[in-house]
Amino acid sequence: MQDFEKLGLFYLGRRYDMASGKALDEAVLYDSRDLVTHAVCVGMTGSGKTGLCLSLIEEAAIDGVPVIAIDPKGDLGNLLLTFPQLSASEFRPWVDEDEARRKGQTAEAFAAAEAERWRAGLADWGEDGARIERLKGAAEFTIYTPGSRAGVPVSILSSFNAPPAAARTDGEAMAERAASTATSVLSLAGLDAAPRSREHTLVSSLFGAAWAQGRDLDLATLIQQVQTPPFTKIGVVDLDSFFPAQDRFDLAMRINGLLAAPGFAQWMEGVPLDPASLLYTPKGTPRVAIFSIAHLGDAERMFFVSLLLNQIVAWMRGQTGTTSLRAVIYMDEIMGYFPPVANPASKAPLMTLLKQGRAFGLGVVLATQNPVDLDYKGLANTGTWFLGRLQTERDKARMLDGLEGAAAGSMDRAETDRLLSALDKRVFLLHNVHDKAPVVFQTRWTLSYLRGPLSRDQIRALTPEAAAQPADVASRPPVAAERKSAAIGERPMTAATAQTSAPIVPPGIQQFFVPAAAPSNPVRYSPVVLGAARVSFGDTKLGIDEVRDVVYAAPFGSGAVAVDWTRATALDVTTADLRDAAPAGATYEEVPAVGLQAKNYTAWNKDFAKWLSQSEKLELMRQRDLKVTSHPGESERDFQVRVRDAQRVARDAAVDAVRKKFAARQAQLEEQRRRAAASVERESAQASQQKLQTGLSVGATILGALFGRKAIGVGSLGRATTAARGVGRSMKETDDIRRANENLSVLEERARALEEEVAQETRRITEQFNAAGELERLSLAPKRGQVAVQLVGLGWLPE
Repeated sequence: MQDFEKLGLFYLGRRYDMASGKALDEAVLYDSRDLVTHAVCVGMTGSGKTGLCLSLIEEAAIDGVPVIAIDPKGDLGNLLLTFPQLSASEFRPWVDEDEARRKGQTAEAFAAAEAERWRAGLADWGEDGARIERLKGAAEFTIYTPGSRAGVPVSILSSFNAPPAAARTDGEAMAERAASTATSVLSLAGLDAAPRSREHTLVSSLFGAAWAQGRDLDLATLIQQVQTPPFTKIGVVDLDSFFPAQDRFDLAMRINGLLAAPGFAQWMEGVPLDPASLLYTPKGTPRVAIFSIAHLGDAERMFFVSLLLNQIVAWMRGQTGTTSLRAVIYMDEIMGYFPPVANPASKAPLMTLLKQGRAFGLGVVLATQNPVDLDYKGLANTGTWFLGRLQTERDKARMLDGLEGAAAGSMDRAETDRLLSALDKRVFLLHNVHDKAPVVFQTRWTLSYLRGPLSRDQIRALTPEAAAQPADVASRPPVAAERKSAAIGERPMTAATAQTSAPIVPPGIQQFFVPAAAPSNPVRYSPVVLGAARVSFGDTKLGIDEVRDVVYAAPFGSGAVAVDWTRATALDVTTADLRDAAPAGATYEEVPAVGLQAKNYTAWNKDFAKWLSQSEKLELMRQRDLKVTSHPGESERDFQVRVRDAQRVARDAAVDAVRKKFAARQAQLEEQRRRAAASVERESAQASQQKLQTGLSVGATILGALFGRKAIGVGSLGRATTAARGVGRSMKETDDIRRANENLSVLEERARALEEEVAQETRRITEQFNAAGELERLSLAPKRGQVAVQLVGLGWLPE
């Protein structure tokens, strides 16, 4: 069987001969990079659509490509049913006991039969348990259940967060996201608020205004702002004239009903809806993230799907461009989310992904069994179409219309119609704009066990208990007492040391008050030496140009060294956060005598600059082979993901180079083989003709000698001579055939040697990228003149 384990190629099945109704021994290998122009899979129930799409996801996972899959029906959880041993005990918990009873079997016997059926099916397609093991090791498979704890719960809070600063500069994109989010919230609240309605305009304006300032919103804040918006006009119309206060109160109560609804709290707990962390694990392993939404109502599904798609769009716009496949976004049943006429909340972000995803290496795959409910104008730029059996002529006609638009006139409609009409189960027509002609193929056997939709209990059984627990979402560190280390050197506050009035500080000493995280009444302050500086790091070879603003607090000591900056603690504040006065009613700890001498601050300023030049470090990671360096502040996980992307791009370039390198030689050899084969045929035909002529000449000579008038005449001798020459030519033709066959054998041996050379080059590339070097740790210190002290003064920290 043809080898299908190729770099960057997805094994989808084998070519199918429509005339004989059999699969051919020719694997259908789909270039993963073709998926960046997106794909559509259409087929009626029972066509094999689900098996094909699961195979596509399996191949992506094996190739190290992460996937976000939206599962409205509950079928995609089957991707977790992978049994490398293919034993009855592995299948037993997942077989359908009702089906076993219908077949008159015990569950155990049915499980054994299913295990054997799966083993045989895989073997027929050149697969086995080892490939299943490879799939399990290539990616992490996780089922997320928004609004439920059956799988891993998902928090929607981050969906209302302001987009990154870079994304906020795109006014059109910001408006689209605000409008889509507003539609989602209002739909979930039971309001049919069409775009440009006053409800939609108000809510989308609230999101837009907050995000433009970089502020996050949550539902509680949104409810408050609906009642009292942070603006007085909508457009040029006064707010109360556009939307009276009483009506805004009613709208706020409707949205408040979401928070008060039983079970809505589960939408607020769990992992954040962050595509970056969904696509890769903390260790940088690719993940197949399956969002099971079968348990949700229609409004809840639309709410969640639109939020997820908006988050993906925001994440996408923060990525660098690439021509390789970076990630796959798959939706199992698109009906209702991408209709031809209506504009649900999910449609705008889907259109954005289809239009812009290619530039960022994002492949969108949409599947449906209802081709009538697709916006084919929106799918005009889709590059790959997987077409299976269709239920009605109307469905087929609609499909042909859509495909004809995407093919831009290169499709033979009559031939495509004929092929679609004759498709069998698990047989699909593949139309890929990157290939010359459509391909009819039969889908391969899935590595995952297809047992049908999973129940909540089954999803729960597939979810580790720890993963199903609500995740602790880290909040921003507090600004005062909680971010102050014991290194500050706290002294117990007593009645003797505390004073209610601010200390008298000599001229020339600046005072700075750090605001309290949670202001108390009264606020108690302790004195420190506060230093702020701007530290720069630069390295042209590594492409590093980083600026870091730091604020440190050093405690007053009682020894010979009054202020030791090595005991200082970094504060999570900026100079803009500092105040020049304390709140009313504050109390203060006594300032040591050294802290009231202005000249000391000059010395402490120099010490601070010297200490920063020695202690401040910029920690980086580098992958030497690829010459990739981490960004300042980039986590190891994110850097590993970026390195993986760089490896994929480099690998694809190496594979292209190998193909280009050998293409001419392969074409030349193929032409030589064709000519040699033609020569063999020609020489064989000539030899056959010569043998016939020689036989006739010999026969004529013998007959003439036997029945002629004379026993031996001149004519008889001439014919005998001619027959003898014919025998000689026959022998020469035989030699020519032998030489032609030898020439063909030599060429075929050269072709096999060339194939082996290509295989060796491919193995070399695989070994090269599998043996990529470990990450190096780099530590950059600021150079001379790269530490600029902004202030050193008397600081006050709240207790």
